[in-house]
Amino acid sequence: MKIFGRTMLAMGLAIAMAGCGGDKKESGDKAAEAQKIIQEGMQKEKAMMEGMQKGVEDMTKKMTEQKDEAKK
Repeated sequence: MKIFGRTMLAMGLAIAMAGCGGDKKESGDKAAEAQKIIQEGMQKEKAMMEGMQKGVEDMTKKMTEQKDEAKK
């Protein structure tokens, strides 16, 4: 969850920086590009978290199987 908070902070900073000065069209393009990059980062983060969750589930399953085998 810490990573999600950092991502949201980075998104806010990117949008704020894109909005400072310059041409409105340029600012809009920069904001759209920043939003795209942030969205990609969030998708990668989500995939990483899902991978970690699957790893924990696999490990738990293996430990349960080992425990059951030890009982036999």
